[in-house]
Amino acid sequence: MIAIWNFYVDGFRSMTWGRQLWWLILLKVIILFVVLRGFFFRPTLAGKSKQQRIEYIGDQLTNPSY
Repeated sequence: MIAIWNFYVDGFRSMTWGRQLWWLILLKVIILFVVLRGFFFRPTLAGKSKQQRIEYIGDQLTNPSY
């Protein structure tokens, strides 16, 4: 695993645009995480009491909807 990482790091280091590409990759990952989290993975337990959370989780474990 470390050898693969070193291969990519050395490859980007020898490129003239290597540092900018790493920043672009990091920016894209952050944007994708924010978009996916914001639109597709909304917190379903937000605003519920502890008892309501317990009941919801129990229902999901015993009767999954997939």
